[in-house]
Amino acid sequence: MPLISDAFAQSAAAPGDGGGMMPLVFIVVMFAIFYFLLIRPQAKRQKELKSMIEALNKGDEVVTSGGLVGRVTELSDQYLTLQIATVAGQPVAVSVQRSSVATLLPKGSMKSI
Repeated sequence: MPLISDAFAQSAAAPGDGGGMMPLVFIVVMFAIFYFLLIRPQAKRQKELKSMIEALNKGDEVVTSGGLVGRVTELSDQYLTLQIATVAGQPVAVSVQRSSVATLLPKGSMKSI
């Protein structure tokens, strides 16, 4: 009469249905969410900003990313000159990079400021 009973191994569990595909599906769904909520809208905004900067003309009223409001008086490939004020009949102008333009204002906006 043995005092210790024999130990038998349990049978192996069957693999789950599609258990190996769940992490892959999760990654694909997360990438799709990031694409539609973050990447796509940001790319659209950058494309609109680039086209607005390329279409600038003399006389346009703009706001720079630093907060300056002015009228475009001169344009070059990378820089533009803004008239930001008039002091004693003389225009006050600053040169800024074209990429620093943040917003194109409607005509006449500077008079209301």
